[in-house]
Amino acid sequence: METTITHRSGYVSIIGKPNAGKSSLINALLGERISIITHKAQTTRHRIKGILSGDDFQIVFSDTPGTIVPSHKLHEKMMNFVKESYEDADVFVYMIDAVAPWEPDEYSEKVFASKVPTIVVLNKVDQLTQEQTQEMLDIIKASLGANYVVPLSVLSKFNITALLDLVKSLLPEGPAYFDKEQLTDKSERFIAAEIIREKILLQYQEEVPYTVEVGITSFKDEPTILRIEAEIYIIRESQKPIIIGKGGERLKRLGTASRLEMEKFFGKKIFLKTFVKVKENWRENDRMLKEFGYMDK
Repeated sequence: METTITHRSGYVSIIGKPNAGKSSLINALLGERISIITHKAQTTRHRIKGILSGDDFQIVFSDTPGTIVPSHKLHEKMMNFVKESYEDADVFVYMIDAVAPWEPDEYSEKVFASKVPTIVVLNKVDQLTQEQTQEMLDIIKASLGANYVVPLSVLSKFNITALLDLVKSLLPEGPAYFDKEQLTDKSERFIAAEIIREKILLQYQEEVPYTVEVGITSFKDEPTILRIEAEIYIIRESQKPIIIGKGGERLKRLGTASRLEMEKFFGKKIFLKTFVKVKENWRENDRMLKEFGYMDK
């Protein structure tokens, strides 16, 4: 008698405060870099689905913005992505930064008030002693009532496989939601824009990166080269010389770093042109937020 192979599938929402390591974790789980990563808070602004498939499973991971108290309309839309990820979750992965102050908030309370299986991941344990790690794990179990707690280090890849095996075991039986070869729900245009925004976050200091958005205005995929034109939007005219730099030096450096990263991701030669435009108060403008994908069109 033949045994039927069970196929498991489901949506796994990764929730946590800024800089907990959510984007790094999803990239490590997928073995591919689909979410941008920097040391700065609010790097992730959208809900990005990363799809991991095997013969008998498909996991749709959701990388979400870090949970914050909104201070403008963009923040509100970002938190809507977090709330949206509650609705279809079959499993929650709630991430805690082991070396940062942490206390429960409305987002963690909502996760643990649900009946959805939840794994608490204590990230960056490579920076703690074994005793400190155990103390943190005990505090988490007591305060959250968590059934599944995984100490982890994304940086050193400690316990990544153990976490993945646990996630698989908690998934319901079901068919694949996406083609098994698909890696993400986001378009190549979106990935290109995010790569440029990542380099802005890394290259520029203070408040400038947080007021920047990137739009791809032209994306032409030719046999031997990918031609991309991008617009970098800022909110004040005074930021323009900061982005461009003396003689265009900073914008050129930004373009080079972005192009090299894109060539790694897309696997072909990139021709990139960037333009800087001022769009005052775009973070409060519904039309602009729709254009940038933060609201339904």
